[in-house]
Amino acid sequence: MAEVATFLVGVRQALTVKVRIEAWSQRSGQAPSPGQLEASLRSQCCLESKQWRPVNSRVTEDLIRRNAEHNDCVIFSLEELSLHQQEIERLEHIDKWCRDLKILYLQNNLIGKIENVSKLKKLEYLNLALNNIEKIENLEGCEVLTKLDLTVNFIGELSSVKSLTHNIHLKELFLMGNPCADFDGYRQFVVATLQQLKWLDGKEIDRSERIQALQNYSVIEQQIRDQEKAYHLRRAQEKEEALRKLAEHCENEGKKRRSSPGFDGLPYPDTHATPPSTLESKGHVQVPEIQEAHDTKRLNESEDDLEFWNKPSVFTPESRLETLRHMEKQRKEQEKLSEKKKGVKPPRTLITESGKALNVNEPKLDFFLKDDEKHNQIILDLAVYRYMDTSLIEVDVQPMYVRVMVKGKPFQLVLPAEVKPDSSSAKRSQTTGHLVISMPKVEEVITGSRRTPKSVKTTSDGSREQTHTSKQIEKLEVDPSKHSFPDVTSIVQEKKHMSRRPETAPSEEASDFEDNPEVPPLI
Repeated sequence: MAEVATFLVGVRQALTVKVRIEAWSQRSGQAPSPGQLEASLRSQCCLESKQWRPVNSRVTEDLIRRNAEHNDCVIFSLEELSLHQQEIERLEHIDKWCRDLKILYLQNNLIGKIENVSKLKKLEYLNLALNNIEKIENLEGCEVLTKLDLTVNFIGELSSVKSLTHNIHLKELFLMGNPCADFDGYRQFVVATLQQLKWLDGKEIDRSERIQALQNYSVIEQQIRDQEKAYHLRRAQEKEEALRKLAEHCENEGKKRRSSPGFDGLPYPDTHATPPSTLESKGHVQVPEIQEAHDTKRLNESEDDLEFWNKPSVFTPESRLETLRHMEKQRKEQEKLSEKKKGVKPPRTLITESGKALNVNEPKLDFFLKDDEKHNQIILDLAVYRYMDTSLIEVDVQPMYVRVMVKGKPFQLVLPAEVKPDSSSAKRSQTTGHLVISMPKVEEVITGSRRTPKSVKTTSDGSREQTHTSKQIEKLEVDPSKHSFPDVTSIVQEKKHMSRRPETAPSEEASDFEDNPEVPPLI
């Protein structure tokens, strides 16, 4: 059985069925039965190995509370409980903790025996489909049991339905998918034995059918007994075959462990300690070897998995347990592999060894960088999540870059100009939730938006002089005799009083000037 095989994992020398039989025979003087041999193997394995742990094979208070949310997690007044697909192997504690239960779902588990439910006096519906039950028993105390579902179990002892004669309120029974359902005269035997039944395997029981079954009951009962004996013999052979496969499996596992280096977890006697520096210097040589070993191991495991699923198997309680253990083993190996692949992420490089800051956007946020020349500052608009708490944001402004930590993920941006970290400010928008960081520049002087007032003075010759109230800018002195500049103010005044074209006298410098009246004046 795979259930017993899991107990033997880690045992250095695997036990064999032959050795256990000889030990039992010497002690008791007779050969053990398959059940006694299985119990002996289990007890021996429990003493020698502590590595096997069921996934969730026990009914615990925490398990019941987690499935009692509809009753505010109160279990003493619970009337309906669903514990399906929990890999439960034994029924316990339910009759003590949940005595008011009316409906109990336990389908698709690994329950091998009906027990610890006789105190549920109010139980009306019990679902034990898809389990490993081989006999109907211990239901006499469920006085108001109306419906019992035992679909797809391993019930081969059909005569055990007689224990349900005390459940006078039982109206529906499901036994389809069990070995006993293939017996000749199965339906007639159940109908004649349980006269309170109204439905069997979803089919209504007619009055004529019950009368006919009662008339042939003695003959059908003898047929059922003969078929039960044949089934018990076949079942015993299946158990012996399961124990034989178990022994082979354990022996193969022991050989594999002995052939693998350091299978017992202890260092070799001739292994010498290697200094860490030597290991580091040879790291580039050892990594490929380790990777190759992992690849080989993975290939062997995939081959074993393929062989397991392609191997023909009889549908028995042992095969169900073996399948479950194999799937659990594969799941744990996948988890270990994913953990190794995931590992610990190396910290992201934000600043290189040379001191150069890098642009990083690990939170993958949209942003907008604006160079506000009017106010001589740089503005960063970062699209932070709208409903995220501000306490999860950290801002660090440096002269040449800005860094924002959003839920531990860095956002870093190199700035186009040097800024003043002490004068920078950060605030969040109340509508969009965006983070706006204002960073004043260092190079230029911050000026206001208002213009500098000017005062204009008018001189006696009609010209105006503009006097700036701001600081005067020093200029180089230039000789005005060498360069002549037009008087803009004179031109504007002359234009206002001009009614006709003024007559210009030829200058002394242009002696060859001729005034031609046919040439139009320049405008």
